[in-house]
Amino acid sequence: MQLQGNWNYPTSIRFGAGRASELPALCQQLGMRRPLLVTDPGLARLPLVARLLDYLASAGMPAQVFSDMRPNPVGRDVYAGVNAYKEGKHDGVIAVGGGSALDVGKAIALMVGQDRPLWDFEDVGDNWLRVNVAGVAPTIAVPTTSGTGSEVGRASLIIDEEDHRKVIIFHPSMLPRLVLADPELTAGLPPQLTAATGIDALVHNLEAYCSPTYHPLAQGVALEGMKLVHDWLPTAYADGSHIEARSHMLAASIMGATAFQKGLGGVHALAHPIGAVFDTHHGLANAILLPYVLVRNRPAIADKLAAAARYIGLADSSFDGFLAWILQLRSDLGIPHSLGQINIPAEQASEIGRMAKADPSDGGNPLPLSASDYSAIYLAAVQGQLP
Repeated sequence: MQLQGNWNYPTSIRFGAGRASELPALCQQLGMRRPLLVTDPGLARLPLVARLLDYLASAGMPAQVFSDMRPNPVGRDVYAGVNAYKEGKHDGVIAVGGGSALDVGKAIALMVGQDRPLWDFEDVGDNWLRVNVAGVAPTIAVPTTSGTGSEVGRASLIIDEEDHRKVIIFHPSMLPRLVLADPELTAGLPPQLTAATGIDALVHNLEAYCSPTYHPLAQGVALEGMKLVHDWLPTAYADGSHIEARSHMLAASIMGATAFQKGLGGVHALAHPIGAVFDTHHGLANAILLPYVLVRNRPAIADKLAAAARYIGLADSSFDGFLAWILQLRSDLGIPHSLGQINIPAEQASEIGRMAKADPSDGGNPLPLSASDYSAIYLAAVQGQLP
């Protein structure tokens, strides 16, 4: 089976190994002649980005690179990108990288045509109606990791440094017009990042699957996304050049971000403030937190996870069997068992609990959790005490 396709759900996606060379044609399709290529500082120095720039230059599309951003991007990163866009008289954004670069690229494309501050577009109530839609620049997303799925998302996670919190900036027009999903671009990802981003994709699918919101389309996507992670993440981790495994993991990542319009849950509600306060890699935080939140949610999700275990093909098709798979997978991928192992302290449990309760992801958790509940989960994860 050839793992290629032109998909139109949830946006226009060009999927398949070797398709990065199509980037100039995609720019032409959106009317871009002077794109701003947004990526992170590490990627900006790699041959991968140089190759994309060569494709563009050969087609008569000189592109400037903007890479002045942090691993967990903050508001001033977005504003710096907006300034670069305007100074270079660019006419579109090519966002290249993992979740951070894609989020910054989408936020830059949003903000180049707005006269309100970034935080006015936080995903609260009807704030999205404030956006001047005509001012949003066209965006092409080129993912280089298989985890966040930001390439098919309508939002960006940006840290408000003053309040020390991750803010979801949202508008439907932030969904990239085109996605170039070439698994060859993910082949250079180191094993530890393959593990963290891969479990991030799993958590997106899993929390969407467990969300109580009625959305059968997302439910089916999430279930198949979990199976792809089960079948292919260990191979991608063990052999980074295995293009079939990289292809399936890139698809699973896209599926997770498509499915979580159904909702996320307690894992993300905790991971967001942990990332904002401690600058922790988002996928790694999700990977560590996952079993602790699953155990807390057990009364509401035991039957769902038993059904998922059957579909995935686990020998023990029960909640316990599913949890055992998660724990074994984390161990096989070198994921720490506790937050304490990555130097996250117990002392801020109350603060993290309050921030988790205020996080939008809390609304999708299968059980209602209080700030105190979140603090208790956080402490259990810090100490590595799984009931």
